[in-house]
Amino acid sequence: MGFPENFMWGGATAANQCEGGFKEGGRGLANVDVCPAGADRSAVITGRKKMLAIDQEHRYPAMEAVDLYHHFREDIRLFAEMGFRVYRMSIAWTRIFPNGDEEQPNEEGISFYKSIFQECKKYGIEPLVTICHFDCPIGLIQKCGGWRSREMITYYLRLCEVLFTRYKEDVTYWLTFNEINIILHAPFLGAGLCFEEGEDETRIKYQAAHHELVASALAVKLAHEINDANKVGCMFAAGSVYPAYAVRRLQAQGIYPLMEKEDLHILRQYPVDFISFSYYNSRCIASQDSVQEEAEGNLFRSVKNPYLKFSDWGWPIDPLGLRITLNEVYDRYRKPLFLVENGLGARDKPDESGMVADDYRIDYLREHIRAMKAAVEEDGVDLIGYTTWGCLDLVSASSGEMEKRYGFIYVDKQDDGSGTLARSRKKSFAWYRKVIASNGEDLE
Repeated sequence: MGFPENFMWGGATAANQCEGGFKEGGRGLANVDVCPAGADRSAVITGRKKMLAIDQEHRYPAMEAVDLYHHFREDIRLFAEMGFRVYRMSIAWTRIFPNGDEEQPNEEGISFYKSIFQECKKYGIEPLVTICHFDCPIGLIQKCGGWRSREMITYYLRLCEVLFTRYKEDVTYWLTFNEINIILHAPFLGAGLCFEEGEDETRIKYQAAHHELVASALAVKLAHEINDANKVGCMFAAGSVYPAYAVRRLQAQGIYPLMEKEDLHILRQYPVDFISFSYYNSRCIASQDSVQEEAEGNLFRSVKNPYLKFSDWGWPIDPLGLRITLNEVYDRYRKPLFLVENGLGARDKPDESGMVADDYRIDYLREHIRAMKAAVEEDGVDLIGYTTWGCLDLVSASSGEMEKRYGFIYVDKQDDGSGTLARSRKKSFAWYRKVIASNGEDLE
């Protein structure tokens, strides 16, 4: 049986990790711009070190990233060469509203994304647009403290209305927030949260998460009102979650989010059309009295699984975990699923001819696609698409590195900022083109 004929194969990026041009086209400053590379990155993205401006002591990889701002036509042409049916990308909030609270959008920003969508249309590529991929305008962090404030919902919906209206003819697949649960692990990166000494950080994080969930539901409502062809999804970093237990725990700790009386009605009334998520690795736990080696993950730490292989960055490689996750998520929500991030970060080294022979990436993706196929074919999971992360090399969100490469396309950009930004095809490029052309049947 295999994948359905209309299965959406493609790749994924985020504006703050690939776009660059952070001062061009009237763009304003966002939280994602001021997350530095190096030793202070962790403290900044977790909200423990307040950084709301660019200084001279740090290097900020998002400022140029891999300069998709000036290379998007070349990049989309390469995506088309691979046969992409969908390209997952994101909007930089501050390209549309530089400070976040303007009444009218920035027309240069509107035009930039219009050009990207037109380029996608030229090649028959469907855009899947993440409205907020961690972006939070610095102006709104200064004005209302980021997503700790309910006022953010108003500004977010203003952004949504502009996007749904101005791109009505260009985009019908939307994601409201990227990895919404990352608020709990990297709250400044995920929601523009900075903490003052003595604040109850856990309470603030859950309150911010509630505000984003309400904003997401209202965005679904708005999207359907403006264009009934719109399909809107949510997006989270995958893992087993237990909502009932979470509610009881928060109530017991006295940090259950403050809610307006209509909030639960909004959340029930306007559910998403599909569920999307990222999957990179599985996680393990151990009893409290055991001493176990730790493993890394997608901003998550866990106990090391001795039965698995690991990436260059210590992330477990577990295709079976993907099949289990697909089944768990589908069993819980019974909505179509879209796997919008999956890939292997590795130290790719071009040979003398400039080719990257990334067989390790091919092996990783092959086994995860096989697991995905088994979930569809044997388990009955309704999966509508798959976009690998990231289809071209880009800046790592967790570490700020270029050395941690994911793409089918090598970008000549190094951790110190040097490089020509030239693009070249890795071995996996031709392999993924074959996978798409065969609709996932030819994985060799």
